[in-house]
Amino acid sequence: MNADPSSLRPLTFKEVLSQNKITIYGLILGVFAYLSHHFHNPYAATTLAAVSIALLSVTVAEVAEVLAERLEEPYGSFVLTFSAVVVEIILLYMVLMNAQHDVRALDTVKGGIISAVIVDMNVLLGLAVFIGGLAFKEQEHNEDTSSTYTTILLVASSALLVPSIMHFTAQSQQDLVLASNIIGFVLFGFYIVIFIFQTKTHTHFFKATARSRIFRYKRKLEEDEEEVEEPEAFERLSTPINFVIIFSLIAVIGIVAEVFANEGMLLVQTYNFPVGLAGLVIAIISVAPEIMTAITAAKNDQIQRVINIAMGASTVSIMLTVPVLLALSYSTAHPLTLDFNTLQVGALILTIILAWKTTDDGQTNYFEGTSHLFFFICYAIVAAFY
Repeated sequence: MNADPSSLRPLTFKEVLSQNKITIYGLILGVFAYLSHHFHNPYAATTLAAVSIALLSVTVAEVAEVLAERLEEPYGSFVLTFSAVVVEIILLYMVLMNAQHDVRALDTVKGGIISAVIVDMNVLLGLAVFIGGLAFKEQEHNEDTSSTYTTILLVASSALLVPSIMHFTAQSQQDLVLASNIIGFVLFGFYIVIFIFQTKTHTHFFKATARSRIFRYKRKLEEDEEEVEEPEAFERLSTPINFVIIFSLIAVIGIVAEVFANEGMLLVQTYNFPVGLAGLVIAIISVAPEIMTAITAAKNDQIQRVINIAMGASTVSIMLTVPVLLALSYSTAHPLTLDFNTLQVGALILTIILAWKTTDDGQTNYFEGTSHLFFFICYAIVAAFY
């Protein structure tokens, strides 16, 4: 149980500074990134902005973690996944705004959409399962969770095939735009059904059914300890204040993301950087905080939470990111279409099949985590030359 925030003593200014160094560093680097942008230094601006976004996203994840513990599953994982997806949407939209100057921005956005799922399902899930497998040999989770999510993701990836196939036929650009918009509406409608299924009718599908004996033993020891660690800064704040903080941080990330997108696309154009790798970079930056949260959960034998975060984030990435970006693209000169290339669609489908095979029995081990990591390495290598 979490302590009542109102019953805790307030933090001193010195304690606030010491416990929020990452946030402060992120804000400072964001200022320097903006100054570098102002003085036309794209190298420094892009690098500083990327690091600033990553650091601020870590703080977003920390606040989301506090909110997740208070809301419990499945709502807790929603807060974590939504916070990361919002950062992803902001980054991709800022890149999309550059489409009027460089049409390669559209391909970068498409690569970012697919890469977010590939990073979630291979890097995040792979690292967490690998580290958890080394610590506990085997870990248990609710097999209904992975079964449901992989079914959802297979349907979603199949829907994305429709406009992708049209790209290779004699269909007009107007037909491609129309088909993409229809698929966007279908995905959003499907997500509403999923949301009801997950939060109302079948919540038990997304909760842990068992924990390992080691984890139960550790939890018992923690409960028997007389000395309890003092809560961190965000744990002392009320839930409404934490929501204000997380939205404020996301707003700051949006400002820094504009610098990252503008200067980053300039470098992509100047050096002919592969758009597939550019999409991967964006995905890794937005998913980095979730990766750290998942690794911590795996070390604590909370593999159910890892599955919820990895697969839940992937679901939201497709079901919400795609419709939102389709709508936002009309504020630019080039409407977004969902004609992904064969590498992206193939990698997406293979990723989902791999995740299905490694999680369908309700148990994971380090070998299965290794499989996801090696798959991602292969994809990154191919994307660099595609």
